[in-house]
Amino acid sequence: MKDEKKMTVGRRDFLLKVGVGAVGAGATLATPLIAPAQADSEDNDEKRKARYKETDHVKAYYRVNRYPS
Repeated sequence: MKDEKKMTVGRRDFLLKVGVGAVGAGATLATPLIAPAQADSEDNDEKRKARYKETDHVKAYYRVNRYPS
C-alpha cells in the first residue's frame, strides 16, 4: 500500500499549478501588446532648446510657497 503513488493532487499542488498556468497565460497575452522601441525624432537643435518657461502661474506658485526669486 505504501509503495503506491497517490493519483490525487493535493490542494497546495493544485493552487501552485493553477498559479503557474495563469502567469504563463498572462505573459503570452501581454507579448503582442508591447510596441517596438522607436528612436526620438528630435534633431540636435531641438534637444538643446530651453524647455522650462517661467510663466505667470509658475511665478505665483513660487511666490505663494515663499521660494526665493
